[in-house]
Amino acid sequence: MTKVHPKFQNTCEESLCDSKEAVVLTVWKKSLLFNCDGFTVYNSNGELVFRVDNYMNCPKDNIVLMDASGLPLLSIRRKKLSLGDCWMVYDGETQRDPMFTAKKNVSIMTNKRSLVSVSSKKTVLYEIEGSYSQRSCKILDERRNKKKTAEIKRKEAMVGGVSFGKDVFKLIVEPEMEPRVAMALTIILDQMYRY
Repeated sequence: MTKVHPKFQNTCEESLCDSKEAVVLTVWKKSLLFNCDGFTVYNSNGELVFRVDNYMNCPKDNIVLMDASGLPLLSIRRKKLSLGDCWMVYDGETQRDPMFTAKKNVSIMTNKRSLVSVSSKKTVLYEIEGSYSQRSCKILDERRNKKKTAEIKRKEAMVGGVSFGKDVFKLIVEPEMEPRVAMALTIILDQMYRY
């Protein structure tokens, strides 16, 4: 059987941001804890980088992205009483002054390709296009003429070209974007477009 991760070791998330080239993360839609729903994220060396652990019986309106040691990096909260599906992202576990909001684009009248718009203080930061259910999405930077800053792709095994399915996929993050922000957007996509 092909391994999802070659080894289990804690790493510092800051080292991901120092890279001058794209960071390739393996995202596994599975929690490290028993009876939990979440994500486990590994870097290209197979070291644990991020994790999300949500107990099955808890509401999914408040999700915390943690580093490998369990320290909170970002809190992702569903906005109550909003039209459409809207999520707010906060630094750490704070509950004031969101870093940005992500809103599901639902438009019958236009031929808009974007799934989600990400904005901060009414300025659009990113648009997400593609199909999350097919694990084929691009996060485009609206401030840099729609330059691709991250991408979600299917992951295939190195030997034999076997596909892992939809629970294991790649998140490729360009140097212009923080990996924790790209992972937060991935979590939001998962909440908005659950299969």
